[in-house]
Amino acid sequence: MSSARLAAAHAWLPQGWEEAVDIGIVEGRFARVRPGEADGDAVPLGHWVLPGMVNLHSHAFQRAMAGLAERRSPGAAAREDSFWTWREVMYAFAGRIGPDELRAIAAQLYVEMLEAGYTQVCEFHYLHHRPDGTAYADAAAMSLALVEAAQEAGIGLTLLPTLYLTGGFDGRALSERQRRFGHRLDAYLDLVRRLQGMETSTLRVGVALHSLRAVPPEALTAVMGSGLVDDAPIHIHIAEQLGEVQDCLALRGARPVDWLLDHAPVDARWTLVHATHLSEGEVRRLADSGAVAGLCPTTEANLGDGLFPLKAYLDAGGVFGIGSDSHISVSPVEELRWLEYGQRLLARHRNIAVSESSASVGETLWGDALYGGAQAAGAVLGAIDEAEVDSAAARADLLVLDAAAPQLAGRDAAHLLDSFLFSGNRNLVRDVMVAGAWVVRDGRHRDAERIAARYRATVEALARE
Repeated sequence: MSSARLAAAHAWLPQGWEEAVDIGIVEGRFARVRPGEADGDAVPLGHWVLPGMVNLHSHAFQRAMAGLAERRSPGAAAREDSFWTWREVMYAFAGRIGPDELRAIAAQLYVEMLEAGYTQVCEFHYLHHRPDGTAYADAAAMSLALVEAAQEAGIGLTLLPTLYLTGGFDGRALSERQRRFGHRLDAYLDLVRRLQGMETSTLRVGVALHSLRAVPPEALTAVMGSGLVDDAPIHIHIAEQLGEVQDCLALRGARPVDWLLDHAPVDARWTLVHATHLSEGEVRRLADSGAVAGLCPTTEANLGDGLFPLKAYLDAGGVFGIGSDSHISVSPVEELRWLEYGQRLLARHRNIAVSESSASVGETLWGDALYGGAQAAGAVLGAIDEAEVDSAAARADLLVLDAAAPQLAGRDAAHLLDSFLFSGNRNLVRDVMVAGAWVVRDGRHRDAERIAARYRATVEALARE
């Protein structure tokens, strides 16, 4: 039985910062967490220790196309660039990705996530088949490429195979470039069942419903009755674009979030990704459901989606987490910073993400995102907290910040997280542990050079196609 005893000068526990924290790890889980008890017999961790963050929304292959959709589309003088024109660029790029390319791109992305402080990623995976829609010899080849990439990098993975059946609310067939996303319902459920049989302490498998426009009501009902989601995470894109809201109103007679809440048992298993365009009633209903709002501020800004009503949602007691989605940025600091900044620009005043229990924007954002991310991942993460050795709880994921960084000079516990999030763009994460193993030391992933070399070769080959 592997074990370690560590000492943190300050650690962020469920109750906030504590000093001289004695941390015992057994078989990759926190088995002992005792503030005020660290002594010279424990291995020193560092001055500021945080739980690892969950990235609750990822499309891994899109990391390799970052920067390729920042030119005005042909014909944009007549119709403005939007999510829908960006989507055409994405479809063209996706058509070149196979299992080997996906594995190389995802491994590089996961290295970048770990170095930035993410220790678990929820992979919303819809790139299932060959570009013409036919299955690979192993129908799970693309899913397995993601599992292998996560194992290679050492990040925790919540794999969310995505159901994608129709091209719109009207039930139209998938377009030629969408065919590789599609499944027969029975084949999709078989895929999920197979992958769930592979679960480990660092692999969790749930389901993703691409969107209401891609999953007809009867298919949603079938998934919910399959027995595969009784205690598994369920994610869905929803209300990201005004066009989606208008189509849903026209063809289903309700706004997307209202429709979902009326027709599905939405609860803490669910993550509603984006949920940007909500009515006041939908804000309250989503908060009351216990589901997670999956917010991706850098991607939502890049696509011109709009701004989530954060203040009203927090006031209603809503749960949220963050994701990097299309990966034009891979940083929990930047996601949280721009979540707050977008609200400040909208409200034209400062310090939005605060509450009666916390006057600190940094503590509110980091703490809430830890909680919501852990819920969305379907794993017991998001806290440095002790657990029974044989339980499935409290995987030993943690970050050690660079206490020698100038940005943290002279900071006490009351200002540490505010300074971490709002002091610039230098990465202040020094060391990262996942399931009791060090994967990043002194800011560098243990296998960064080899994985980056393979990624460069892969992307250069794609550029020649």
